[in-house]
Formats: sequence, structure tokens, C-alpha cells
Amino acid sequence: MRNRSKVRVASAGRPRLSIYRSSKYIYAQIIDDAAGTTVAQIGSKAVKVGTKTESAAAVGKAVAEAAIAAGVKQVVFDRGQYRYHGRVKALADAAREAGLDF
Repeated sequence: MRNRSKVRVASAGRPRLSIYRSSKYIYAQIIDDAAGTTVAQIGSKAVKVGTKTESAAAVGKAVAEAAIAAGVKQVVFDRGQYRYHGRVKALADAAREAGLDF
């Protein structure tokens, strides 16, 4: 709940980059809460590369490229219940390097 309230306050009309991490895969989607639509989404099943951390980085890069193609450059990072560590950090860093601003 604490993380969700911080995301709501920080959003200020920007879409959010939401993460879901299972034991095997990681998924990312960019959600426009104002319109109630998903702008872009991708999972590690589609971009399976090497280790789980490498797959997470590939997902971050792919979701950033899809978002930029859809006209979204600034997002709010919603890590959910997951700590900013390991696969979540790799995804976020790759998305930043690919051009997303958060």
C-alpha cells in the first residue's frame, strides 16, 4: 500500500510502468490510468535470452522501445511488491538506457 500511494502521488498524469515477476518469467506493461488502457506490454517468454536477469533486461529494453513507438517517453515506475533488486533493477536500468524517463 505504501508503494501504491507513492506511485499515485508521483504519477501526475504520466503512465506507469508496472512489473510482475513470477519465479520463472518477468512481465512489464505501461498503463495509462487516465484512459484505462495498456499502451505497451511484453513478457520474458517472448524475448527469452540467457539467464533470468538477462531476460529481464531484454524485456526492459523491448517495453521501452514499444512505449517510445507509441509516443510515451515519461513514466512512473511501479515495482509493486518487489524490491528494487536483481531482475527488477535490471529491467528498470535497461528501460532507462533505451530512452524511458522515470
